Amino acid sequence: MALSRRDFLRSGGIGLGVLATGLRGYAAETEPVDALVIGSGFGGSIAALRLAQAGVNVVVLERGRRWPIGATKEAQSTFCTFENPDGRASWLSDVTNDLSPTPIDVYTGVLELINGNGVVVRNGAGVGGGSLVYNAIILQPSRELFQRVFPPEIDYDEMVSTYYPRVRSIIKSSPMPDFILQTPYYKSTRVNLEQAQAAGFNTRLAEVGVSWKAVYDEIRGRNRPSAIDGQSWFGLNSGAKNSVDRNYLAMAEATGRVEVLPLHVVVDISEDLSAGVYIVSVNRIDTNGSVIERKVFTTKRLFLAAGSTGTSSILTKAKGKGTLPRLNQYVGQGWGTNGDFIVFRSGVLPRDGSGTNNAGQGGPCGHILMEDTRNPYSPSNMIELVVPKNSAFPSASLYVGLGVAPPVGYFSYDATSDSTTVNWPGDDPRLAPAQAGAASLASDLNASNPGSASAFFLNRLDGPSGGWCKRWNGL
Repeated sequence: MALSRRDFLRSGGIGLGVLATGLRGYAAETEPVDALVIGSGFGGSIAALRLAQAGVNVVVLERGRRWPIGATKEAQSTFCTFENPDGRASWLSDVTNDLSPTPIDVYTGVLELINGNGVVVRNGAGVGGGSLVYNAIILQPSRELFQRVFPPEIDYDEMVSTYYPRVRSIIKSSPMPDFILQTPYYKSTRVNLEQAQAAGFNTRLAEVGVSWKAVYDEIRGRNRPSAIDGQSWFGLNSGAKNSVDRNYLAMAEATGRVEVLPLHVVVDISEDLSAGVYIVSVNRIDTNGSVIERKVFTTKRLFLAAGSTGTSSILTKAKGKGTLPRLNQYVGQGWGTNGDFIVFRSGVLPRDGSGTNNAGQGGPCGHILMEDTRNPYSPSNMIELVVPKNSAFPSASLYVGLGVAPPVGYFSYDATSDSTTVNWPGDDPRLAPAQAGAASLASDLNASNPGSASAFFLNRLDGPSGGWCKRWNGL
């Protein structure tokens, strides 16, 4: 029997009778929820699915809107493009958040820009979270690197035998088929593969969370050109990107136990210890960001899955205001950038002299991973990012690299503005090995490919004013 919204929200042992005493201090319109998940990206969608499969009714709060993909080529216009951006590109911003900021109307777009202290962060916003805007790269780490980062309680063998295959089976990630790699759209990938092999790096095709059938349909003209057109960060209109709203979250909603509430922005969370519940204050907004309703949810089961910055910000704020009294001193500390660094190289040309590298095509990422395992400073790897055509150079490539950098970032709370800031001390000496490793990788790549050079090398893992690291959440 179908549940009414009231029954859905209040089923599972958290009825009004249980909360009667505690609710007196909240709002009359408080909505008790069996389990509440904040965020609908990778963490939130998986949490919602597993809770629902365990028989728990779940409400998922998502600040952004839904982005349904059109079924036909003519209807595939969900997202804007790099070349013709509009409000859909950025979260409540009057400019786009890509490589070439452009004035746009303020709208609840897919990509948020956070200007921190010493770092810039770009986050996804929408049902599906970061999976809407990430480059769809799915990498399984080596045992050595995994054990350098994670505590021994997390068993690498169990990850390899159970959890990595499970993710692949649902995200449907796989390396690019050779018949697509050999098309003109992916010439830049082939050129970078040549240059990485010339430098003696380990190379392999990266697993990518896209539907290669959808990409092939783009090539054949059956889908709107999206991946082959070099699109990515604002979404793929062809539906090629296997974002979690189309798998994990869809599976969760199909159980009948999960309700997703888009355009619901969490303002505060607190805890009523006597009633044993969490209280979540929320603003329901319209697509221009205006508040149209203030709501309060209560739950005994609260899951924060708002991404590394969103979750850290919510908890840091609650700690600063004292609304979650059981938080410890480590909340908001130990935040990292994934070890990201950015490289721009010129002279990235085919060795056979066959013209340019077709830069600006072949998304959503470069598809080949170059690994510098011999690096004398720190293990480093790098993968090409497809630069939008309106920012691309015909003989250049942009890359994002990953090193093993310590998580020296932290969040701070300002009571005056009731806001948080992410801080990245780029001059921390603990970052030196990762920075030197990144520089070494780029140097070896250039030395092995005559005529190539790092036109500018972003060799510090800090922010845009000093210039350099940009964290792409969910890369």
